[in-house]
Amino acid sequence: MFGKKKDSPFANGGHTLFDNALEIVGDVRFGGTLDIEGRVKGNVVADAASDALVRVRSRGEVTGEIRAPKIIINGRVNGDVHCAKHLELAANAVVDGNVYYKVIEMVKGASVNGKLMHIGDEDSAAGKDAAATPSADSASVTSLQTDALASRAKS
Repeated sequence: MFGKKKDSPFANGGHTLFDNALEIVGDVRFGGTLDIEGRVKGNVVADAASDALVRVRSRGEVTGEIRAPKIIINGRVNGDVHCAKHLELAANAVVDGNVYYKVIEMVKGASVNGKLMHIGDEDSAAGKDAAATPSADSASVTSLQTDALASRAKS
């Protein structure tokens, strides 16, 4: 009853769905939760001060940059991903671009064709739009994919 507050799967604010039959050409600014099952050709940007969540579903595709506090990708993104709080790359995720994250979960089968760049508290708190500086956690995806293939070969 008085336990730890659990994170809701939905962000505060409205819930918007871009259906698989929908194609948006242009930038999208949103608050709340945005589910993308269709195609977006433009940047997807959430209010940095919000608790916004964007989900790119398995049939969804974004050609442009994504900037949001919380991001879940299970579709395709052709562009950089900037996530200030929590990023999840699901099994069908394909990102062709650099990924800037504070916390990341990457499921077996997800693919990133670019660099993984960890951002620190000072980078996300300041709301810097500039590229994050790489840390010791940063790795090229080629080495991550190589490690994943090596671990699969061992099992």
